[in-house]
Amino acid sequence: MKNLLYEADYKPHFSGHETFPLRQSWLKKAYDRRTDDCCVPKSTFSDDTAIGVFGVGKNMVSSIKHWALACGVLYDDTDGSEFHVSEQWSAILANDGLDPYCECPATTWLVHWRLAGASLGKHRSTTWWFIFNYLSNPVFRRDDVVRQLKAYADARSAKAAETTIRRDVETCLRGYCPTLDGGGVENAAEPLLAELGLILDEGSGSFSFRRGPKPSLPDGLFDFCLWDYWNRNSAAQSSLAFEAIAYGPGSPGRVFKMDEDSIAERLAGLDVRTKSTLKWVDFAGIRQVLRVPIDDIATERFTSRMLRAAYE
Repeated sequence: MKNLLYEADYKPHFSGHETFPLRQSWLKKAYDRRTDDCCVPKSTFSDDTAIGVFGVGKNMVSSIKHWALACGVLYDDTDGSEFHVSEQWSAILANDGLDPYCECPATTWLVHWRLAGASLGKHRSTTWWFIFNYLSNPVFRRDDVVRQLKAYADARSAKAAETTIRRDVETCLRGYCPTLDGGGVENAAEPLLAELGLILDEGSGSFSFRRGPKPSLPDGLFDFCLWDYWNRNSAAQSSLAFEAIAYGPGSPGRVFKMDEDSIAERLAGLDVRTKSTLKWVDFAGIRQVLRVPIDDIATERFTSRMLRAAYE
């Protein structure tokens, strides 16, 4: 399995959000600035008109851009003047899409997956990846996370001040367990990820993960993320062990903080849900998922079908 944090070309990222957790309307705001060729001019976020266009302050405009890139709504694969718009997110955020206003649990779980599962937005969410994949204890302290991330950044020769990392960690944690700080209406609005209940504030700088079955996580999105994880880490393999699905860095079990029984229950229905493209095998002590080989066109259709199933 690949280890994102230690890929040779991986550059840790600890800033860009201006300390604002992601709000419900922000991905839609960024998406709606697209042109007819499904691109968003980079100048959209820096022009003098940006404050009026987005209806928020200058720093929040920068934050909207950051979150759109971190979640993979926008991506930048050239040195040009435009960001490209993700086809998958277009299927969700278009006015006639699956969830244009980010009201469905599937969208919130997908956002979490993009940040902590390290897919399209992996290079802008180092802290999210680290907290959900490398903290093994059920209870952890904020200061310990800051210290570990600083050591990691130093080992990678990344220029990241401890204060920057601390703000990043605090922004991440406030996104899952917010507090009202009297900073105005926009600051007081509940962050999008808070509804997942994945992290609990235990007080005095301590936090804990809420593990369990995650009833608000749709089967279709679980299947979508399993397929995504498989292709990113073991694309050439026709089988994937239960242990990897439950405990591998960047896996659904680890990112969604699910217990073994809940994961096994989800996997047991794969055969029916995926029309035998994926099949759960639990025999003679061997637990694994098998998949049949399909070409790129069929893969695209299969991925789209799983995503749509998450919203049914």
